[in-house]
Amino acid sequence: MSRLDPSHLGHRQRLRDRFLKFSLEGFADYEVIELLLTLAIPRSDVKQPAKALIKRFGNLRAILDAPLDELRQVKGIGSVAPVALQIIRAAAALYLQQCAEGAESAVGEEELERTWRTRIGALRNEVFEVAYLDSGLRLLRDGIERLEEGTVDRASVYPRRVVESALRRGAVALVLAHNHPNGHVDPTEQDKLLTRIIVLAAEVVHLKIVDHLIISVDTVFSFRKAGLL
Repeated sequence: MSRLDPSHLGHRQRLRDRFLKFSLEGFADYEVIELLLTLAIPRSDVKQPAKALIKRFGNLRAILDAPLDELRQVKGIGSVAPVALQIIRAAAALYLQQCAEGAESAVGEEELERTWRTRIGALRNEVFEVAYLDSGLRLLRDGIERLEEGTVDRASVYPRRVVESALRRGAVALVLAHNHPNGHVDPTEQDKLLTRIIVLAAEVVHLKIVDHLIISVDTVFSFRKAGLL
């Protein structure tokens, strides 16, 4: 690979200096992407690939949510940078989860919604996850688990598995969550039936189901808020 032009090297350093002084304040969207790409593409200009990513996907969130195969189609992006972008996204999700786990008070609904939108909102297949809470409704350490990965329109989970996993972790209460890849978060009849069955199974062993959330990139449906729980 050819060496980076000195002017590009200076541009990279100026971006980093701006970040150290002002964080991301004042950065254009493509400049944020540039800054990220410099970590994965060491020896070529990243301004044009950054602009191409913005042109194709629209913003940072959509870029980080994009599948690897679509990222790799962007000219100049290479094969390493798409993986690096997905690592950044996964690290952001883990950061949000650990912030919630470290709280001394009950985990807030907004924290969980934000965490799950980052974790599963943009996935192409449905997944079913559970947050395990203690008696103070605080999130347990490593307290979010994926119990099932499904298809584009279904992720079934056995209620027995939900209950057994909760008891194994010493949880007292649970929040259920799954995503709808089509973006529509209204619950299906199957969603409602599954929720009722899990609630009944949990009651037998004195577990509380606090909520069931249906997640998309932009929206969250709460069974509790809708009076369905």
